[in-house]
Amino acid sequence: MGGRKVLNSSEEAVADSVAPQRFAFGAFILDMQRGALTCEGRRVAIGHKGLLLLHALVRASMQVVSKSALMEAAWPAAIVEESNLSVQIAALRKMLGPQPDGNEWIATVPRAGYHFAGRVNSLHPAAADVPAALPGSPANSGRPSIVVLPFANLSNDKQQAYLVDGITEDVITALTRFRWFRVIGRNSSFVYRNKSVSAKQVGQELGVGYVLEGSVRRSGGRLRVSTQLVETTSASEVWAERYDVELEEAFAVQDAIAERVAGAIEPELLKTASLPAAARHTGNMTAWELVRQGTWHFHHVGQQTHLMARELFREACRLDPELAEAHLWLGRVSAGIVAYGWSEHPSEDIREGLDAALAAVRLDERNPYTHYALAICSAYANAPEQAVLAAERAIEISPSFALGHLVLGMAELFRGSASSAIAPLEHGLMLNANDPQNFVWLNLLALAHLFAGDGASALAAAVRARKVRPAWRPVQETLACCYATVGRLAEARSLREMMIEMENPPGDALGPLRQRNPHWQERLAELLKQIPSNPLPTGGQT
Repeated sequence: MGGRKVLNSSEEAVADSVAPQRFAFGAFILDMQRGALTCEGRRVAIGHKGLLLLHALVRASMQVVSKSALMEAAWPAAIVEESNLSVQIAALRKMLGPQPDGNEWIATVPRAGYHFAGRVNSLHPAAADVPAALPGSPANSGRPSIVVLPFANLSNDKQQAYLVDGITEDVITALTRFRWFRVIGRNSSFVYRNKSVSAKQVGQELGVGYVLEGSVRRSGGRLRVSTQLVETTSASEVWAERYDVELEEAFAVQDAIAERVAGAIEPELLKTASLPAAARHTGNMTAWELVRQGTWHFHHVGQQTHLMARELFREACRLDPELAEAHLWLGRVSAGIVAYGWSEHPSEDIREGLDAALAAVRLDERNPYTHYALAICSAYANAPEQAVLAAERAIEISPSFALGHLVLGMAELFRGSASSAIAPLEHGLMLNANDPQNFVWLNLLALAHLFAGDGASALAAAVRARKVRPAWRPVQETLACCYATVGRLAEARSLREMMIEMENPPGDALGPLRQRNPHWQERLAELLKQIPSNPLPTGGQT
């Protein structure tokens, strides 16, 4: 047996008392605290016996677990035939499929038992809040992980910030095409704008193995783009490059940088036939620059900036109908305008967004952002089934695409599947833990837990949402309902008083959820009615 120790049932019992409860292997996460197995953020259908057996095998990774120990784990204090164990193991193997190298996850050790043959990483209980514990972080040798910090604007003209931000976003987008990367989202990386931080610090805070830094200088019609890739553990430079190009050639820069980054980390990748094709660009510089200006306005989330961004994206689409980026951004901004209540004609505006997103998918089907645009527009067009399909396609193209997982959770919740929404929302937040817009996704996660009947988890998510955006009234309302559902009426009453002083947002970001799930709306209304209007007497909190 190669020197492997065989764990018996008594040793298993001791190990169980100190065993961690969350494990990552391949694309799977086994969470025994929630009794769930997920694959790339999607919950996997697994029976209770299968869950117990998988837990017993995973926590003893690479060690042989005896058949008696496994039977005790799945059928404690019961007398069952050994054939039941064989049936369950066969079902687990079929469900998990092969490892990336083609081997089985669960190996049979003749006359001894079984052992879990794949690499397993134990996650801390709060792993969703600790990016360093994620697969692909410096702590393990899984999928490489990278963050692209906002490029510095070295031009004398500070108005060129939109161009610099646009090039940074283009590099992020180009990197997401490499399925084997875990790429930190744009909003999390832009938290470091204008901050003096070391690559090692960023690596520790975001749980990434590599940091890409850069700068852009524009002089007339020419650009100088300088970049360097740094390995965060050693803080050593892996690769550096400088590009001096005409403005019209800027299209190619982000793809060139992405390819060089991939080549520096995994040289053999560029020799394979599966290398994703570089994004197609049409060469219309005016339209491209309009998109860069539009995205700059888009990320300054506000009514006027969103409306300005939409006009810029519309003009870019008019000037260059074949520029996929223009269409996908028109879709995204249209959904935002409707969701935030900044639209005078919501049905017309979301229809425009849907048409633009569909055009973007047609023009660049391999870009996960085009499918995200279609998903978010579909969600607010009251078509959550289409949103689910588009989100799943975005994740297929780029499993590390945080927005894909997040919009999948939104779509599942909007269509009434609260329990199915939890895993993708948690996975997206895990991938993009520092996004300033996470209060929206955390609010959705809180509601998903609440409607799934888990008040404690709902409260934890709502508290996190409030920390990100304490002045957003919908978060306060969700948090008040969560306090009410767990009987903490004093806190609920305090929040309700604060809500009276807050201005209602002009739109209803949860509109599609309320329309399709009136019973959930009634549930929230009932919880709010339970909150007393007068102070509770001393000791009166239930």
